[in-house]
Amino acid sequence: MKKYLKFAAYVSLLMMALAFTSCQDEFENITTDDQETIDVNSATAKLITNTVSNDGSFDNIVDGASCFAIQFPYTVEVNGLEITINSVQDLRLIEEIFDALEDDVDLLEIIFPITITLADFTEIVINNKQDLRELAEDCIEGGGDDDIECIDFVYPITLFTFNAEEVETGSVTVNSDKELRRFLAGLDEGDLISIDFPVVMELYDGTEVRVSNNAELAAAIESAKDMCDEDDDDDFNDDDFTKERLDNYLVECPWLVREVKRNGENQTDQYFEYVMNFKENGEVTVRDREGNVLNGEWNTRVADHAVLLKLEFDVLVDFSLEWFVYEIDDNRIKLYAGDGDRIILKSLCDATTDDPDTLREILKECSWVIKNVKNQGEEIDRLLGYEFSFQPMGVVTLSNGENTSEGSWEITLNNQGRLVMAITMGNEPGVSFEWPLSDLRDKRLKFEVEETDYELVLIRNCNDQANDGDVAEIRNYMLGGDWVVTQYKEDGIEQTANYQGYSLAFSPMHRVTVSEGQDPFLDGLWRVLRDDEGKLKLYLNLDGNSLFEELTDDWDIVSVTNTRIELKDISGGDGSIDNLVFEKL
Repeated sequence: MKKYLKFAAYVSLLMMALAFTSCQDEFENITTDDQETIDVNSATAKLITNTVSNDGSFDNIVDGASCFAIQFPYTVEVNGLEITINSVQDLRLIEEIFDALEDDVDLLEIIFPITITLADFTEIVINNKQDLRELAEDCIEGGGDDDIECIDFVYPITLFTFNAEEVETGSVTVNSDKELRRFLAGLDEGDLISIDFPVVMELYDGTEVRVSNNAELAAAIESAKDMCDEDDDDDFNDDDFTKERLDNYLVECPWLVREVKRNGENQTDQYFEYVMNFKENGEVTVRDREGNVLNGEWNTRVADHAVLLKLEFDVLVDFSLEWFVYEIDDNRIKLYAGDGDRIILKSLCDATTDDPDTLREILKECSWVIKNVKNQGEEIDRLLGYEFSFQPMGVVTLSNGENTSEGSWEITLNNQGRLVMAITMGNEPGVSFEWPLSDLRDKRLKFEVEETDYELVLIRNCNDQANDGDVAEIRNYMLGGDWVVTQYKEDGIEQTANYQGYSLAFSPMHRVTVSEGQDPFLDGLWRVLRDDEGKLKLYLNLDGNSLFEELTDDWDIVSVTNTRIELKDISGGDGSIDNLVFEKL
């Protein structure tokens, strides 16, 4: 990394030096046989310096530079939406907005001024984009910079200083990378240091290494520095994975083909919903939509700090290539090669493809709340929050807390060996369909036919929801009186005034009544539950009125008191953000 050091850093180092420096004659002369010393210009000292340098790659999605990081908080505009970044976790919000649409142009603008922290922890105020770009040009990207991120020191560590005659001149205890980095930067030419061993170091995977001397320390850093992907690039989507993680992930679950592009041609229709199974022995099988099995081989390797997946088939020529693994997350892998060649795979984790009894038992053990349902691309908002109860003897009910519909259900296998949930409910055609299972998790089921845009997402609603202290507390708050809308912003546009004069009363059995003044005019559905990601959600379904239909959504609960509830929703379509606040009368 390019290093920058300003006067302020030297002032801090001087203060630190005064804390441990004393007269030379108070210490005895020692030899390297008693205590190993390290020259500040030695290779070992360089390894230590690189290990404790500030890593600036975590926010590359914003600044595109790994040799510095922007200090929180700061503000960015992402695809037209203004967002305040207060923590590392908030950076994920930018990625979610970018990923909302596959083929749009993603734009991000930083609102200046900002303060950046360099590799040596120096702080610089940047007032415009041009100054930031000039600094970023000096960064070395792609994992070739000096910064070592695959191993870290465990603090505190005590160090001793010596003059050129190896007479001890002081000691200092450091408690962080920043303190150690600044301490080293404050040493003069010819200064010597020693470390109070043993020292514990932690590898990128959490493994601890104990070193007892300078040689062991240098060897530990040297052997670890290329063990992980340091993510020193502007590719925020690769999400820091290793060859080992990819290998384990591939063999863990079957994979559903979602997109294939080769040689500039979209081949998705030909391969859509083919099922791939990777085996530990290097074999891979592909089952097509008619149930035919095609055999091939796979292997992975690391090259230039990237993980590559090689596929070889006699028949599937569009798959036979060495692919750059661009992204993996909880349910998706993206593969890229050449100019625009791409394969997107979706996980069928935990979806037992040959055991209908497994899914039957999962469905029967709890009720299931509708999070989303699409019928030929049309979202059926009026079913949001409705609850399925899958009963023995093939009976299924669907209820909104007031009205209940009854029908039949069955689990079968299609020609690909995929599980299908067939629902027949005469008075509710929105759910009457043969739903292929695409994702099965502990608290969520997803069924979809992507080519015709049918989708059903269900959230588990067991007794543990009622026993969840947060869920129970929020429910009790909402049952305790009438509430009014004190803020509603749709994609940043103020809409609150539209809801003045209205109140909402939340009642048991998940019913909500909207009144104008003292006159009730609309009944709807509400639920508080914790979803499959552990987020607290308020399901609000006010179908039947054009004004209040705007509030129909599965809202994220941001904050709650007994008199105020703040909600937020991020659109999965365009990344827009809606804000809603209820306050008790």
